[in-house]
Amino acid sequence: METIKFEDLKLDDRILRAVADMGFEETSPIQGKAIPLALEGTDIIGQAQTGTGKTAAFGIPLLEKVDPKLKKLQAVVLCPTRELAIQVAEEIRRLAKYMHGIKVLPVYGGQEIVKQIRSLKDGTQVIIGTPGRVMDHMRRKTIRVEEVHTVVLDEADEMLNMGFLEDMETILGQLPETRQTMMFSATMSPAILEIARKFQKDPETVKVVKKDL
Repeated sequence: METIKFEDLKLDDRILRAVADMGFEETSPIQGKAIPLALEGTDIIGQAQTGTGKTAAFGIPLLEKVDPKLKKLQAVVLCPTRELAIQVAEEIRRLAKYMHGIKVLPVYGGQEIVKQIRSLKDGTQVIIGTPGRVMDHMRRKTIRVEEVHTVVLDEADEMLNMGFLEDMETILGQLPETRQTMMFSATMSPAILEIARKFQKDPETVKVVKKDL
């Protein structure tokens, strides 16, 4: 399997600078397969474990599409736990280091909601959150989704195991029809394929087999 360099992916120079700062030159297998498809706007089902570089696989295409001048929510990443939400938010912030005007906010339960509402009012374009808390904000209208162009379900199988299916369906059901939906999961259960069927448009499946890692 030949390796693909980040600079061969026609990315924004500011993202390439950030990637170089993070010490990466070549893409991981999931990044090499998913990023070109995602940049075309294709819906993706990525089968990949943690530690495969999947955050950058969805984080880079997501940032390519965010308009820093538009101070409205444009991308939502759903994660099973607050730890993962914080970790993903940190990595996306690192990727967006040179993209001035892009705000990334993790939202999760157990953190004061008032503080989150204040940050959301400041024009956050990217939120990474647990389904329960994201839904809570949507109910309160502190998260408005009409400008959302990208949604990512990260560790979708874990979210299902934790009983978040209904919340995920509620959130996905309220997002604009035109959005791009990317889903990453270590396993491909019937329930995962059902979400894909209901909420994705002709998704491409991208797999990383253990031996490629």
